Amino acid sequence: MSLASPELSLSLSLSLSLSLSLLLNTIMADRNIAHWLSVPRLLAGFVLIASTFAVLPLVSGTTDASDVQALQVLYTSVNSPSQLTGWKISGGDPCGESWKGVTCEGSAVVSIEVSGLGLSGTMGYLLSDLLSLRKFDLSDNNFHDTLPYQLPPNLTSLNLARNNFTGNLPYSIANMVSLGYLNVSHNSLSQSVGDVFANLVGLATLDLSLNNFSGDIPNSFTSLTNLSSLYVQNNQLTGSLNVLTGLPLTTLNVANNHFSGWIPHELSSIHTFIYDGNAFKNGPAPPPPPYNPPPPGRSDKNHNHSGSGTHPERSDGKSHDSKKGLTVGALVGIILGSVVVALIILLALAFCIRKNKREDHVARASGGSLTVPTSNVNTEMQEQRVKSVATITDLKPPPAEILVVDRLHNKNGSIKRIKSPITATPYTVATLQTATNSFSQEFLVGEGSLGRVYRAEFPNGKIMAIKKIDNAALSLQEEDNFLEAVSNMSRLRHPNIVTLAGYCAEHGQRLLVYEHIGNGCLHDILHFAEDGSNTLTWNARVRVALGTARALEYLHEVCLPSVVHRNFKSANILLDEELNPHLSDCGLAALTPNTERQVSTQMVGSFGYSAPEFALSGVYTVKSDVYSFGVVMLELLTGRKPLDSSRVRSEQSLVRWATPQLHDIDALAKMVDPALNGMYPAKSLSRFADIIALCVQPEPEFRPPMSEVVQALVRLVQRASVVKRRSSDESGFSYKTPDHEAIDMSF
Repeated sequence: MSLASPELSLSLSLSLSLSLSLLLNTIMADRNIAHWLSVPRLLAGFVLIASTFAVLPLVSGTTDASDVQALQVLYTSVNSPSQLTGWKISGGDPCGESWKGVTCEGSAVVSIEVSGLGLSGTMGYLLSDLLSLRKFDLSDNNFHDTLPYQLPPNLTSLNLARNNFTGNLPYSIANMVSLGYLNVSHNSLSQSVGDVFANLVGLATLDLSLNNFSGDIPNSFTSLTNLSSLYVQNNQLTGSLNVLTGLPLTTLNVANNHFSGWIPHELSSIHTFIYDGNAFKNGPAPPPPPYNPPPPGRSDKNHNHSGSGTHPERSDGKSHDSKKGLTVGALVGIILGSVVVALIILLALAFCIRKNKREDHVARASGGSLTVPTSNVNTEMQEQRVKSVATITDLKPPPAEILVVDRLHNKNGSIKRIKSPITATPYTVATLQTATNSFSQEFLVGEGSLGRVYRAEFPNGKIMAIKKIDNAALSLQEEDNFLEAVSNMSRLRHPNIVTLAGYCAEHGQRLLVYEHIGNGCLHDILHFAEDGSNTLTWNARVRVALGTARALEYLHEVCLPSVVHRNFKSANILLDEELNPHLSDCGLAALTPNTERQVSTQMVGSFGYSAPEFALSGVYTVKSDVYSFGVVMLELLTGRKPLDSSRVRSEQSLVRWATPQLHDIDALAKMVDPALNGMYPAKSLSRFADIIALCVQPEPEFRPPMSEVVQALVRLVQRASVVKRRSSDESGFSYKTPDHEAIDMSF
């Protein structure tokens, strides 16, 4: 349902026409023009007309383009069912037409409710573009496959119950800070419950019941300070319930799991508590500390407990102390106190509003630029994001030297700006010229679509890599925009991503300073080794695949918003002395041209890696990165280039040649890089090929998220039983033999 229907627009247009004609006719009928030109009467007429004009924009019905595209992808992913009346594969206006289950506010889609329609398929891959969506209900359908790694970020209610979803909870839930209701019950979700709840302080209802979750309840549950209802029954959960003791729960169902130990005495005050079908100890729980105040929001009165697995009837609401009541004096004191507190709060709000208006007025008056005030909520979100990134990589960003503006989408889809630091070091052009001998040819180490890369030697002995960007290739010419892109790149911190250490933006120059990775790129090692001495062993290839997969997982599923690499290829995977992979050019997509013609030119050297949807429409998403990753895995498997015109026509395209053979054991053995000399475990090779087949599927919605690829590679490594045919197989390159060079298989 939309608030802006065509019928309403037509009726308002007719109303406007009638109002104008009535006003003009009345004026013309009355010869006393001065009478009608009197201020009150004229004002009343124009108010009527103006009010009609004011309403018309509200019913224009033009939906945000990103919302339309996301709904179209969802519609295609469920095989365009007839139940979704009004929906279209292309074109259409969800907010101006009657798309079943869709509700809009203005031009933004705010609710999708398609429960119980018998829909079958997947959820698509563009849900994260629905920035204004608050309610999302797909319950009681036949959706399958894993939950998308990026869900709508500003949801307040998400209901996916009673479908056939598999896998685990996606990382993106950790950043859905507005979420108040989450229901994924009656699915086939498995593995341990992800530790993704630290920021969900507003979550009131969480239902994980009737799945196959295992392991302990995650520690981040302690942050759910507003959680009132928790349902985890009928899973395979283990451990104790101690993590739940500080929550303001009124309903808790943990039945039919594998919980053990004592039931904490704090949980005895929960109104509805169902716990049968576990291995709890029958004896009394250990005594509590000398003083243990009850958590806020919970009463020890008026509660029921059930060990039968059925929902108990509610109590009558009477307390055993109700006869005593409250004295009149106490009631008067409470009322007066409440009034005083309310007055203080109102005065504080009035003061803050006046202060903000004053600051806004000053900001507008000084200078030509507009400073957008920062909300506390968005500041918290940004701080949480930075904290989560630092936690994952165990790195703390260095002190900020320059502040730039960073954009964040708020709930209603508009953009707010907050200051975010550049954690990279600023350099002068003179310093970088000195370090590269004025960017001389002898220091040139490579050239890409954005410019040349030079080796830089600084006076302190440190060696860095400098990317000198060609200004003609930039889409962001203004210095502020360039600094904003640098700020975002400088905050990417992961052990498998090349770190942006510095930058230069003076005298019209744009330069980026990176850490130097000294063992060359994967492309050269695989395809341009002059002899067989530098051949990567099978173990080293698996390690390269796993490391780069983790880098993409970080960009796609940990960073907020997701970072699309857009130029993933073996030439951008650098190897250090221990053959650990480091992905380069992360975040550079923000600096590349925007037009389709320019993008095609920029990607010319990467066509062998480009996903089909990019070649067809120029659209490039995280799923396109997954495809490119599959191509790199094919390079590691076969030792061949993605495109090789020197081969016979049927073998020039690596993907077209290899894909039909990935599930044929005999053909697979013939595809393997001859440089490996048969030194690889057959089962590991087969599983490696299975992962490739998933990644290079032509339909983007069927490619797995990178978190699943990482899990599959980890399982491959853990199951591998490598037969050491010669001592050199302990190392990355076949010529290395020392024991300390052996690959650590415990990824």
